[in-house]
Amino acid sequence: MTAVATTVVMLGTGTPYPDPNRSGPATAVVVDETPYLIDFGPGVVRRVMAAYRNGVSAFGRCAINIKTVFLTHLHSDHTLGYPDLIFTPWIMGRAEPLAAYGPPGLKSMTDNIMQAWQIDIDARAKRLPNPAAYRVDVHEIAPGIIYRDRNVTVTAFPVNHPEMTDSFGFRFETQNRTIVLSGDTTPTPTLIDRSHGCDVLIHEAYSLASCEKITPAWREFRRTHHTSSRELAAIAEQVKPSLLILYHRSNAGGEEGDLRDEAELIKEIRQYYKGNVVIGRDLDVF
Repeated sequence: MTAVATTVVMLGTGTPYPDPNRSGPATAVVVDETPYLIDFGPGVVRRVMAAYRNGVSAFGRCAINIKTVFLTHLHSDHTLGYPDLIFTPWIMGRAEPLAAYGPPGLKSMTDNIMQAWQIDIDARAKRLPNPAAYRVDVHEIAPGIIYRDRNVTVTAFPVNHPEMTDSFGFRFETQNRTIVLSGDTTPTPTLIDRSHGCDVLIHEAYSLASCEKITPAWREFRRTHHTSSRELAAIAEQVKPSLLILYHRSNAGGEEGDLRDEAELIKEIRQYYKGNVVIGRDLDVF
């Protein structure tokens, strides 16, 4: 059997803070030159093009090869790149519609995007070679296996991100790798259950030290909506992934992207977890 190549591309590792060095959340799993995209935050198509120029040929020029996408939840920082993902690759030559898998509400979001850009669609469809490829085949998901093809099996599991009732993490299983992405969540038993045996765990985190620098209201929000460094270390101790990648860092104590915050976050996790852990940065490939 021919060996399968599986890579993870961190396209966007940021938060709602408009850090020019970190685009909105977007991660790709690439299996044998087929890309699968998870989340589409601001700047996603530009980041895909940057990765393509850096040698990730699977994306195709201007993201035209991205045809299957997954969404963890409907917060704006994870979805503001959606219209760009729908229309720009179509304009640049994508030959078929997207297939999008995400929580209830994704169909309504998609329909409203189409309505908002209807004048543009009508104008461009008259001259583009694939006039119907702007369309999106939306699949609103529930926990369980939501997608399977010759490369990958994708399982969705519920996570806890209050105010977003339907929030999911994803487990990607290929012939030679298992990759789990948390989405936005507090520590959740379902994530731990679905992460056992994974090669790569991509998980959000915030630094406890930086959390002390923010207002009590924001501190409570971090506690009830996200995962602290110490909590993530405890999760990793149970799951024991071959590689733990930190993304969607909430470091509200100072400028986002501050290297001191990154060092602080890694230090806090390594106090309690001795496995392989790195901070994901935009355009990193694992």
